[in-house]
Amino acid sequence: MDGLEHWQLVTIGLLFVWGGFVRSGLGFGGAVLTLPFLLMVYNVPLVFLPIIAVHLLFFSFITVLQSHRKAARVSPGERRDTVNWSFLRYALLLMIVPKLIGVAGVITLPPTIVSSFIFAVVSVYAVSYILDRPFKSNSKWLDAGFMILGGYVSGTSLIAAPLVVPVATGRVAHHQLRDTLFALWFVLVAVKLAAFVWTGVDLQWRHQLWLLPCATVGHLLGLRFHEYTMQADTKVFFRVLGIGLLAVSLAGLVRLL
Repeated sequence: MDGLEHWQLVTIGLLFVWGGFVRSGLGFGGAVLTLPFLLMVYNVPLVFLPIIAVHLLFFSFITVLQSHRKAARVSPGERRDTVNWSFLRYALLLMIVPKLIGVAGVITLPPTIVSSFIFAVVSVYAVSYILDRPFKSNSKWLDAGFMILGGYVSGTSLIAAPLVVPVATGRVAHHQLRDTLFALWFVLVAVKLAAFVWTGVDLQWRHQLWLLPCATVGHLLGLRFHEYTMQADTKVFFRVLGIGLLAVSLAGLVRLL
């Protein structure tokens, strides 16, 4: 990112504030609701994916740790675990192999192919948000299919949340959902970062230093928003996001074509 103009750097900083807000507020979506906008500013996925991965690793660990400490202060009779460990094992068994295949793809494929894949997947997600028709599963076989596909999508682009969340919602208690997803993202992202290091991908450490505070501001705002989402209906929020994501994704695809 060293050659970018000032307006691009400012825009990227604001988008990382937005990504931190979404990630801590909802427990998912920090990448899927931010990456298409970042690619419109600078269309090189391997520049942003390591930064998003490091931020996700850091904030997921902090959030789960804070939740665990908060739960520990409750009396033993009222204490509830915030992570569903049985679902975490189930998810990792299904996702880890396709995750590795996806990571290999994002490292070896040309940036335009990866960007096109990201824009196409996000367009499908956006339509589901607009129509209020999220992915749903009523069978264990479809659950497994969503998780396997989610593993591959996560490997290529870190935007698997809309595939994984419907499965998790049906198997995890509401009060455990956010922290369970964060624990899952932590493991999956650690695998991806290890692959990046192994293959010599630039992790953008210099830019991590100034983008981490941006994400932290969003993270703190998102923690407040999370309390709201525990009680309120967020359908309108997602519908507006869906319209914005669809517009950006279609514009990105047209520009690539």
